[in-house]
Amino acid sequence: MLKILLIILAVIVVLLLAVVVFASSKPDTFHVERSATINAPPEKIFPLINDFNQWQSWSPYEKKDPAMKRTFDGATSGRGAVYSWDGNNNVGAGRMEITEATPSSKVQIKLDFVRPFEGHNVATFTFSPATQGTAVTWAMDGPSPLIAKVMGLFFNMDTMIGGDFAQGLENLKAIAEK
Repeated sequence: MLKILLIILAVIVVLLLAVVVFASSKPDTFHVERSATINAPPEKIFPLINDFNQWQSWSPYEKKDPAMKRTFDGATSGRGAVYSWDGNNNVGAGRMEITEATPSSKVQIKLDFVRPFEGHNVATFTFSPATQGTAVTWAMDGPSPLIAKVMGLFFNMDTMIGGDFAQGLENLKAIAEK
């Protein structure tokens, strides 16, 4: 009986090591990106992203916890504007700060998650001319530590976050095209 338990334990250890070794071979960073064409000029879309007070009207994360606590600090909009949140398990807690705001061209945000997992990423919104309006791209980049690589074997980050980005861009489109 002891021999069987030791064999089972050895198999489990070998499998866990195999998972860790395989996960270690994954990239050290991640990138998630979605784009949408909005039939509006960038001057109409830019303020909706550049001012965190406007996010409640379009961000899908705002709707995941309407009772979320929100704090706005720093500049009203643009570089130095800060938005902190503390919500339920669907949104967690964290802080965003606009680090770059190039009118009608780009908004870059330093994104720090506190829970459910600590993370430090960069979100970028870019605007470019399109045949009918403006192409808006929402991207997020960040490091992929070992635990994230292991989780990535079971959960697809692009699918999880990408769906929210696509929904947010659709919400932004609906507001900007009014």
